[in-house]
Amino acid sequence: MNIHEFQAKEVLKRYGVTVPRGKVATTPEEVEAIAREFGSICVVKAQIHAGGRGKAGGVKVCKTPEEAREFARGLLGRKLVTHQTGPAGREVRRVLVEEGCAIARELYLGMVIDRARGWPTLMASAEGGVEIEEVAARTPEKILREPIDPAVGIQAFQGRKIAFGIGIPKESVNKAVAFMNALYQAFVQCDASLAEINPLVLTKSGDILALDAKISFDDNGLFRHADIRDLRDVTEEDPKETEAAKYDLSYISLDGNIGCMVNGAGLAMSTMDIIKQCGGEPANFLDVGGGATAEKVTAAFKILLSDANVRAVLVNIFGGIMKCDVIASGIVEAAREIHLQVPLVVRLEGTNVDMGKKILSESGLNILSASDMADAAKKVVAAAASV
Repeated sequence: MNIHEFQAKEVLKRYGVTVPRGKVATTPEEVEAIAREFGSICVVKAQIHAGGRGKAGGVKVCKTPEEAREFARGLLGRKLVTHQTGPAGREVRRVLVEEGCAIARELYLGMVIDRARGWPTLMASAEGGVEIEEVAARTPEKILREPIDPAVGIQAFQGRKIAFGIGIPKESVNKAVAFMNALYQAFVQCDASLAEINPLVLTKSGDILALDAKISFDDNGLFRHADIRDLRDVTEEDPKETEAAKYDLSYISLDGNIGCMVNGAGLAMSTMDIIKQCGGEPANFLDVGGGATAEKVTAAFKILLSDANVRAVLVNIFGGIMKCDVIASGIVEAAREIHLQVPLVVRLEGTNVDMGKKILSESGLNILSASDMADAAKKVVAAAASV
C-alpha cells in the first residue's frame, strides 16, 4: 500500500524523523492562508501517488502568499502527468504547503528489503534530488549500501559510515546518524517495504531534513496497523485493483490486450511469459488463489473483462486444491452474465478436469480449448490479433 507524501511525513515524525513544517490544503484560499501563516518563502507540492512531480510542474517555490494561491489554483483539479502516471495522469485533489528552508546539499537516503539476504538495507547517495534509478544506471558506484542485521538493528557505526560516505560534514554527522536510526525504526515497526527520502537535505545551518518522503507498506502486515490502513486513498488506485481486493484476489493491471486468469502466482508469471514469447502482451496479472469459489471466479472474470483494452482472455488453471469444475462453473456464469464478446481460451488440468471440460463444452459458449500452455498461448495471441 502506498500513501501520500504528507502522510508519509506524519508517520516518520512519530519516530523522530525531522521534516519541514507543512500543512495540507484543498483550495487556493487555504494555500494562501497557510503561506501567510508561515510568513516566508514556501513550497507548494501536488499530492499524488507518483514520482516526478517536480519535472511535471507539480512543485513550485513561491515567494509570496498570492503566488502560492495562484499556483494552487492552476494545479488543483487538473491531471498531472509524470513518467509514473502514464499518459492518463492523476488528478490533483490536494497540495502540501511547506515552509521553505536554506538548502546546502541534496542527498538520497532509503530503506529497502534485500530479498537475497532477507535483511533491511540502508541505501544512500550523494546524488540526491534525482531518481535513484538514474544514478544506478549512470554511476552505480555512487550508491552506498549498508545491510542491517534485524537481530540487532541499525548500529551507530553503520550510520556514521553512511554519513561520511555521502559527505555529511563532521559537525552534522550525529544528526545524520539519529535521522537514519529514526528512519530504520519507522521502517521496521510499520512493516514497510520501502521508505525513501529524496531529497534528504543538509541545510545551511547544519540540520538534516526529509524534504520529500515516500513509504510503501507490506500489505501482509497491515492487519497490525489500523492507523496506517486508514491512510489508504482509493482514488489513487486502479479501480479494478480496488475491486479485486474485496474478493482477496491478486490483480495488477498491465498494458497489454490479453486478459489472464490463473491460479497460483508462479503459474501466472509463467503464463505471462509464454504469452510474450508467442508475441502477445498480457493485460493483467490475476491470481485467483488455490481455494477460490465459483463466486470468486465470477468476480475475477468480471474484473479482467472490465478492462477496455482486453481483446481476448486466457484462463489457465492447474487444479489441485482448486477444482477445475469450480473454475468452469465460474467462467460460464460470468460469461453469460456479462454477455462475453471477446474470444476465450481455456486450458484446464488437474482435479476434476473432465468435469470442468464437460461444463464448458455443454455451456453453449464459444470457448477455445487448449491442450497445454504453449497451445493456449498461441491460440489466445492469434485470437487477440484477429479481433
